[in-house]
Amino acid sequence: MQSRGSTRDGTGVHDSIVNQLLTKWPRLSRPGRLEVQVEISLPDENGRLQILQIHTNKMKENSFLAPDVNLQELAARTKNFSGAELEGVVKSAVSFALNRQLSLDDLTKPVDEESIKVSMDDFLHALHEIIPAFGASTDDLERCRLNGFVECGDQNKENFQKAMLLVEQVKVSKGSPPFTCLLEGPSGSGKSALAATVGIDSDFPYVKIVSAEAMIGLHESTKCAQIVKGKNLLVIGTTSEVGFLYSVGFCYAFSVAYHVPTLKTDDAKKVLQQLNVFADEDMDAAAEALNDVPIKKLYMLIEMAAKGKSGGASEAIYSGKEKIRMSHFYDCLKDAVRY
Repeated sequence: MQSRGSTRDGTGVHDSIVNQLLTKWPRLSRPGRLEVQVEISLPDENGRLQILQIHTNKMKENSFLAPDVNLQELAARTKNFSGAELEGVVKSAVSFALNRQLSLDDLTKPVDEESIKVSMDDFLHALHEIIPAFGASTDDLERCRLNGFVECGDQNKENFQKAMLLVEQVKVSKGSPPFTCLLEGPSGSGKSALAATVGIDSDFPYVKIVSAEAMIGLHESTKCAQIVKGKNLLVIGTTSEVGFLYSVGFCYAFSVAYHVPTLKTDDAKKVLQQLNVFADEDMDAAAEALNDVPIKKLYMLIEMAAKGKSGGASEAIYSGKEKIRMSHFYDCLKDAVRY
């Protein structure tokens, strides 16, 4: 995760492009090549509002802009958009408005220009079509926590609070070395979900997931360039093999390490209460059976048990119309433990 500086304007040229060029070809930075390096970052919300106003000014003058269009809201929704991408959003919204005037039955039918209105819905559709090249990988982060981030014990709550304190430290840092944090614990204990939640809640304009799979075949300098961007950084690593990392001395690369545990009975009960899939009289027994189970496995077991023996009971279970039968839950638990 990366905390960007406050220098921004509306052109949308990102300085990481320069950093990558200099990493790959360091000779470019020698005297006589690139004498002056100027950072031009992404526009902030006020800058985005001004850019949107510029690109919609003619539309407004010619009454093509619908009254429901809220440029302030659009500026808030377009975090990490460059100036060029904001222009693309406006053009895309116009395309959606024009498409409404076209008749598929008769493409030769003239368009009534007087009736063309670019509405807020057109802009919202455009936001799904224009994806910013830089910024927080929100979709990737959300995929790391498909079940959300639920309350599941004091240890996990404390880990989250400590990680968010690191976020605040990075925001106020004056160019110190990267802050590094290791989340270690059993497989499926929720390390990735915790890291993703910190990334989303950090409100950093640049958040990126760097996986081992994405590094295969890359040169060492290229791997470093995936992380080093010349700005204040918070790097969160996750591992279920902390013993191995200690044995090779890799753990010492992290400033702090937080243990993400499996669920104890009380923690499992908190999760089950939030899911509300067991009858009250079965809650304690189900929680006891899930003692020392990673949260990811808990969700898997609940999903299996909710389907029922016939495989079609999930909707009734999750809507609260029915509850999971303990006999079937124990069968699922027994099968899962076997593997």
